[in-house]
Amino acid sequence: MFALVESGTITQFPKGNKGITIGDNQYPKTIYSLWTEAERNAIGIYTVEIDETNRKNEEFYTNTNITYAFGSGKVTGSYGTATAKRLNDEDAVDENGDKLKDADGNQVINYGLKTFYKNKFNAQAAGLLAKTDWYVIKAADVDSYSVPDNIKTYRAAVRTKINAMETSIDNCSDVDALITLLTYTIDSEGVQSRPLGEFPDEVV
Repeated sequence: MFALVESGTITQFPKGNKGITIGDNQYPKTIYSLWTEAERNAIGIYTVEIDETNRKNEEFYTNTNITYAFGSGKVTGSYGTATAKRLNDEDAVDENGDKLKDADGNQVINYGLKTFYKNKFNAQAAGLLAKTDWYVIKAADVDSYSVPDNIKTYRAAVRTKINAMETSIDNCSDVDALITLLTYTIDSEGVQSRPLGEFPDEVV
């Protein structure tokens, strides 16, 4: 990405795929690929340097637009302070602050990150349990059949784990705590894990 600086002010952002007119001079598009940075700077064209210091994971934060500035002989694009996304559910309100209701008169909810991730992991748990549902269905249909103990143990472990996951998510006091809970790290022995933990290994 390039910027044209005239009299100390950024006036445009050439795309670099066609020539450009600066004052009375016409320059071909090859200046972006064949000229050195110093040669481009001499006619007022600079490569934009993006400073991502303030940029955060957009899964959890809303980043600002990039602000461009010229100074110290270079053009820099930088982000402002990112805003954490909603952590907890909130009642939706209109522009007057009145609560919004759906067509059936129920309160409209703006769901937060906690609900999003609890729903995500509950869906995973449901998918795991679905693979062994047939054991339970067969036991209900066939009097002489019982669900194997290892299947019972596994299904109970899945339910115990999803309950623990929900509790851990609910206990997060802010977005950064939630990020930490979900983030994988690798220990000195190369083992990857996250504070949230994992569902039990599937039964064969």
